[in-house]
Amino acid sequence: MSLCFLLGALIVAPFAATAQERSWIQMEAHPDLATAEARVRAYAQVLPDVNGYRLNTGWYAIALGPYAPDDGAAVLDRLRAQGAVPRDSYLSDAGIYVQQFFPIGANTLAAPVQEAPTVTQGADTAEQVDIPAPEAPEETVAEARQSEFQLTREERADLQVALQWYGYYQYGIDAAIGPGTRAAMSEWQAAQGYEQTGVLTTRQRAELLSDYQSELEALGMRQVRDERAGIEIDLPLAMVEFARYEFPFAQYEPVDGSGVQVLLISQEGNEATLGGLYEIMQTLEIVPLEGERNRRANSFVLTGQSETLRSHTTARLQNGQIKGFTVVWTPERDAQMARVLEMMEDSFATYGGTLDPGAVDPGVEQGVDLMAGLEVRQPDRARTGFFLDNRGTVMTSADAVAACTRVLVDERYEMEVAHTDTGLGIAVLRPTQSLAPSTFAGFPQDPARIRSEVAVAGFPFEGALGAASLNFGTLADLRGLDGDERIARLELAVEPSEIGAPVLDATGAVVGIVLPEPETGRALPEGVSFALRGDRLAAALSGSGVTLNTAPATGEPLTRNALARYGSDLAVLVTCWN
Repeated sequence: MSLCFLLGALIVAPFAATAQERSWIQMEAHPDLATAEARVRAYAQVLPDVNGYRLNTGWYAIALGPYAPDDGAAVLDRLRAQGAVPRDSYLSDAGIYVQQFFPIGANTLAAPVQEAPTVTQGADTAEQVDIPAPEAPEETVAEARQSEFQLTREERADLQVALQWYGYYQYGIDAAIGPGTRAAMSEWQAAQGYEQTGVLTTRQRAELLSDYQSELEALGMRQVRDERAGIEIDLPLAMVEFARYEFPFAQYEPVDGSGVQVLLISQEGNEATLGGLYEIMQTLEIVPLEGERNRRANSFVLTGQSETLRSHTTARLQNGQIKGFTVVWTPERDAQMARVLEMMEDSFATYGGTLDPGAVDPGVEQGVDLMAGLEVRQPDRARTGFFLDNRGTVMTSADAVAACTRVLVDERYEMEVAHTDTGLGIAVLRPTQSLAPSTFAGFPQDPARIRSEVAVAGFPFEGALGAASLNFGTLADLRGLDGDERIARLELAVEPSEIGAPVLDATGAVVGIVLPEPETGRALPEGVSFALRGDRLAAALSGSGVTLNTAPATGEPLTRNALARYGSDLAVLVTCWN
């Protein structure tokens, strides 16, 4: 096919520029040198300043230039408008080019910038002529099969990788063009508007691979070697940039509002350290609650998803080092990041040492709701509960677990709601994993004595102190304000997060469970609170499947210090998460 390209006079705009102030117009990229050489020679017949370079990815690019950045953008716009270059051509810099292969013997990577051409309509031309980009001749199916037969194993694998990137190929990269690869090729052809033959022509293969390479370059996938963290990995550097070290993370923040964030994880440790990291990561806002939780002895995987956020964390313990990464993105990038994540996982490698625990940016904001400068997720509400048996069953208030996606005890043990009684205002929780508390509750069969001293073992500051504390008061009455004999009234001030706490007598028996203040429509005096009576609880729970342990009828009184230690072991912090 004959190609016409009408170039009018070149209007020259001379200027000075440094070697760093250069740009190229990249038009195509190919995985093999032979195809690239054929294409670059075709372009050179109709366009000025055509060059061929080997990319740092191993592919071969066809580009125009070099130009000053502003001139390069102007030339690209004009050539696109005339159809002289592919529509997906873009500006690039010298950083991606390694060596020039066309013109033979040239080295424009070190040469000064070209004078920027302005393409104008020739004086003897009545109208503008649309100039198509050079195209390889189309092939018949038989010719396509023949050219396909000449592909190397690496070239066949490259086709599978590109088809997999776009979601057409779902199998392993084996470089064998079998039924799965044929079906993927057919799907790709259909999506591009080509006849579905299942055999890609030379031009179609070049288009597929060029589009794939263009997407990789748009993501900026580059190998990052972090000497301090001892991690090597491919990262989408068009989306993220290094921000700081904040032990145990090397943190990469979003670029231009990409919504993508990366953490490289690096620290010394053992299985206990790995377990602690696993728990801590789940408290961060960047790890939504819903998702896979896969913990093993020497590794873990955490995925999270919400309406606004996605994340994937993987870490493994090897030779006393814990290394891994977290990548965070927004939902609209799901398909794109599925491909990026696979590339990150395939390229991840470790070497050397780990981050120094002293690796902290002094400018990072600090606070109890931050960890390594990252925001820690806060629960919707916090209440108190207590152990009912040696299997870790917990009793708490019904409002503690109302409408919760996730319920935790002591901020680490996952619980499921086994029983609720909204009438009584209580709930029973069972652990989803093995749990063996050091002590559990005993309930009296007889009521406590009015005016006797009692103590509430609870978490008055939503767990900020790290352990339960004892709050002493008096049992004022064995009836509620409305005469309900299941309710006891206390002369004792409680905080909202102490609701569900055990009320202990001097022997440590649970004589009550703190309830929310009743809705009377009146403001009650300070220091008035209410509890479900412990001696009435067994009858109230009859038929629920919950077994209560009976406290000794004549237990020995405990000292205040001993009672405080017992209450601290008995009570737990119950948190509701959404």
